[in-house]
Amino acid sequence: MSLISVNDLTFCYEGSYDNIFEHVSFQLDTDWKLGFTGRNGRGKTTFLNLLMGKYEYQGSISASVHFDYFPFDIPDSGRDTMEILDEISPRHAPWQLIREINLLGMDEGTLYRPFSTLSHGERTKALLAALFLKENNFLLIDEPTNHLDMRARDIVRDYLNSKKGFILVSHDRAFLDGCVDHILSINRANITLNKGNFSQWWENKRRQDAFELDENEKLMGEIRHLTEAARRTSGWSDAVEATKIGSHAADRGAIGHKAAKMMKRAKAIEKRREGAVEEKSKLLKNIERNENLAVHPLVHRNERLLEIRDLAVAYPGRDVLSGFSFELRRGERVALAGPNGCGKSSVVKLVAGEDIPHSGTVRLASGLVISYVPQDTSLLKGDLMEFANYEGVDASLFLTILRKLDFPRVQFEKDMRSFSAGQRKKVLLAKSLCQRAHLYLWDEPLNYVDVLSRMQIEALIREGQPTMLFVEHDRAFLENAATRVIEL
Repeated sequence: MSLISVNDLTFCYEGSYDNIFEHVSFQLDTDWKLGFTGRNGRGKTTFLNLLMGKYEYQGSISASVHFDYFPFDIPDSGRDTMEILDEISPRHAPWQLIREINLLGMDEGTLYRPFSTLSHGERTKALLAALFLKENNFLLIDEPTNHLDMRARDIVRDYLNSKKGFILVSHDRAFLDGCVDHILSINRANITLNKGNFSQWWENKRRQDAFELDENEKLMGEIRHLTEAARRTSGWSDAVEATKIGSHAADRGAIGHKAAKMMKRAKAIEKRREGAVEEKSKLLKNIERNENLAVHPLVHRNERLLEIRDLAVAYPGRDVLSGFSFELRRGERVALAGPNGCGKSSVVKLVAGEDIPHSGTVRLASGLVISYVPQDTSLLKGDLMEFANYEGVDASLFLTILRKLDFPRVQFEKDMRSFSAGQRKKVLLAKSLCQRAHLYLWDEPLNYVDVLSRMQIEALIREGQPTMLFVEHDRAFLENAATRVIEL
């Protein structure tokens, strides 16, 4: 056991006037399983890069362990997986690697395949296995669950729970709950460190926020009362002082004493008021403004909006799906689930009108209006106003939704190619929420999107009750948003 000490850390990117971190200090135990959470753009990946020594900063970071960052690029992915893993962790015995991949539910034959032929999930598992074999290393694991199906997430979660000595950035609540014992949170005003899993941290935060809101309300009332009392007392003092004019000398002395006493009382009240104002100023700094979002779906005259019969999808050299049939009715929110590669995205793309090789029937209700959020965000470029105009959505509403999703105003003028992955996803989600549609098609909409924004989106779905067909691997989101789950 040793410590990672962060002392008076201050950092901003070159050319920027806004500090990402300002005079931050805390200590981490290298035996902890640490979950790292916070809104998109708050600096989680930046902090991991600071630990890796990639940027210059003010203050100090000291540690007696070596940091390894996940994920990382594999320059020659055509080599066999075993060769790549041996290069990452050269000192392990063969049986140790076999043990690790067995814990991760991988077939040993995977090790002898070219790394480029592995699925996203297989690559994630293989690299984690090699990294945990390295001695005296502390892993910085940045969003490993993206593109992992639920089964793979469960396996990786259980694997991480059997380990120690890592920082895990993830926006999947169920995943965090199953494998961390501390939470490091980048808040609006500071960074906090709490013992326990995500649900315990969230409950503590809710209680703290409720306490601060209650205290703030009490202090506002006290400040109003004291302000009025100080005004009255000061007015009485002035009025008494005015009666000294023309009075007998002895009377003027008594009156002056009374006026001075009242003024002293007024000053004491003012001091109490200033104390209440100062106490109030310490509250509410970390309360996240999870403003309500809204969606206004169109209502189709038909009860049945989508019918699929005996659908088969096949790509060159690979059969993906066969014999798939289902119906989607008005008001349903259907989630497609199943392992990666089973055809979930293919179904969504077909319904969205993309040209996917298939047989069988896909029948949409006449005049059906669809709003589509694809997985891929790489085509986003230009500024937000250009994008809103191109998509034909109300620019004011579009920007308002982004602000409610904690999108910084400073980003509004930038090219979308400079946005983080989570911010690009929020652009597509905001566009969809601006559109009035009969059916909302969302293909893994939450990849890279922060936890609090996920909760906002869940709330709007429960409130607005749009008809939806979506693919998502976040277990908590499925439980809270879907009315039906179909396993492929």
